[in-house]
Amino acid sequence: MQIRNNILPVLRPLGDEHDINELRKTILSGWWGRGPKVEELEKKFAKKIGTKYAVAVTSNTAGIDLVLKAYDIKRGNVLSPTISFVTTAMVPLWNNCKSILCDVDLKTNNLDPLSVKQNVNKNTKAVIAVNYAGIPCDIDKIREHYDGLIIEDCALSYYTDGAGLKGDIAVWSFQAVKTISCGDGGLITTNSKKIYDRLKLLTNFGIPADTYQRSVDKKSKQKLQPGYVWDFNISSIGYKTYMNDIQATLLLSQMNKIDKSINTRLEIQRMYNKYLPKEISRPIWSNTCQFYSTKIENGSRNELMKYLSSKKVHSTIHFKPIHLHSLFKQNKKFKIADTEWKKYISLPCHAAMNEEDIDYVIYWCKEFYK
Repeated sequence: MQIRNNILPVLRPLGDEHDINELRKTILSGWWGRGPKVEELEKKFAKKIGTKYAVAVTSNTAGIDLVLKAYDIKRGNVLSPTISFVTTAMVPLWNNCKSILCDVDLKTNNLDPLSVKQNVNKNTKAVIAVNYAGIPCDIDKIREHYDGLIIEDCALSYYTDGAGLKGDIAVWSFQAVKTISCGDGGLITTNSKKIYDRLKLLTNFGIPADTYQRSVDKKSKQKLQPGYVWDFNISSIGYKTYMNDIQATLLLSQMNKIDKSINTRLEIQRMYNKYLPKEISRPIWSNTCQFYSTKIENGSRNELMKYLSSKKVHSTIHFKPIHLHSLFKQNKKFKIADTEWKKYISLPCHAAMNEEDIDYVIYWCKEFYK
């Protein structure tokens, strides 16, 4: 097979003319900040997930930070899996907490409930449970060992049916290479009116309502009298972490195409599982397949990655264990993570791929193991 001219990325976003046209409407509307599109997004997203409330924010990272602040989590321990992006361990540090990393399940790479049991103590204030590759974490099992706050990190699971409903609160991501994206953004979903109200204040400097809400009458949708926009009272600390209408417009457009995006990813997963050489393990099935992360059991992972790179196929690793970073070094062993991460490899998997791209990856993987 002839080597392709351009690199096949392991992940990438997919936009189209509909996205562009929707963005054009918002740009020409003159309302670029937090406004009607954000409100529309929050309502539609909450309905999709099955929660009462949703709060749109600048990123999943900001969302987790706001959740810890909304629940007044500080000066305690926050448990999270060592196989994750660094966000889950970094954010607790911003809140004067200690990040306690836990081992993961051999099959799912999700937080291991037994490791949670071993690490929970009187100082534990929260657990962040990540849905690795979109595969739901076994939160029911975790609750057998910990009855406090569980934050469900759904950065990789839009949309897996039932995701975001097991934890006390959930945080989502729309970073550039997620199943739907707005460049970067996040949403927090909850059934608690108290936490929802607190989050709304936290996202906008503690101001009781944003500019759009203060300037438009809810019933008539008409502009209110001059002077109301600037007249408000701040009684608590807040931040600037709200999403704007440009981001929300792109997400609303992308939400309409989520089924097509997921179906493409599932077809990639099916084809890889069926045709990749036996030296490459088959991961547990994901109904989102945010990325196709598998294992090379015979020690040839690094060589395969170099070989694929020479054929202009990008691969990566999800993820280097967080405890291997000097900032998060832990004085304990991670039986599963320390061994298994050395086998991880993620192959190209995204909605912009076509059948030719899938065949190309499979072909060169087979050639390597001939």
